[in-house]
Amino acid sequence: MDKKAKILVADDEKEIRGILGMLLAEEGYEVVEAADGQEAVNLADDTIDLYILDVNMPGMSGFAAGMEIRRNYYVPIIFLTAYSGEADKRMGFDAGADDYMVKPFSNAELLMRVGALLRRSRDYARMQHKAEEAPADELTYKDLKLDTDRQSVWKDGEMIILTHTEYRILELLISHRKKIYSLDNIYQSVWEDDAVGDTTIMVHIKNIRKKLGDDSRNPRYIKTAWGKGYYVE
Repeated sequence: MDKKAKILVADDEKEIRGILGMLLAEEGYEVVEAADGQEAVNLADDTIDLYILDVNMPGMSGFAAGMEIRRNYYVPIIFLTAYSGEADKRMGFDAGADDYMVKPFSNAELLMRVGALLRRSRDYARMQHKAEEAPADELTYKDLKLDTDRQSVWKDGEMIILTHTEYRILELLISHRKKIYSLDNIYQSVWEDDAVGDTTIMVHIKNIRKKLGDDSRNPRYIKTAWGKGYYVE
């Protein structure tokens, strides 16, 4: 990592903020703490490299804070919650989450996910503001152009803002056209882990289609192979 990453931790429980802050600081990260969702939004700026937001905070929830932060900043967001239901996870990913962790979780797992997201996003802030004149490597599909160096997506010359996870799913499918990927295949390829058996991938596909202006009933880009998975022609 070129510089010490700055992470904002938002949780209404002071003890939890302290534990997470100490854990992350010991790994060399700079930590900013927020006591609720509104404070997290107020503290958000372009120096923050990653957000860890508790979902169940009084006033502005973590989901609401995440959606507000996502309006202006495109760095990774991890939601923390005590709820593991499918509807809760869907809400999290709809709110712009890159990852979603259910309490209780191990410190090692949190650090692993934080590290993985930061590694994938090392050029994410830079790509929001400019594009190099001659990209070193790119993928094209119909009117889409994927700059694989900066993990950015362009449609008819306009940048489409995807989360890191959404970008990796799109890149995977476009890089292997006509190959049908099951939900398990996508999960293993993107997360490099076994699938958790939930609707995570389906929500990400829905969000990608929405951002690309695609019709889920007759999609131009990501096709559905019913009962099998997803593919790009």
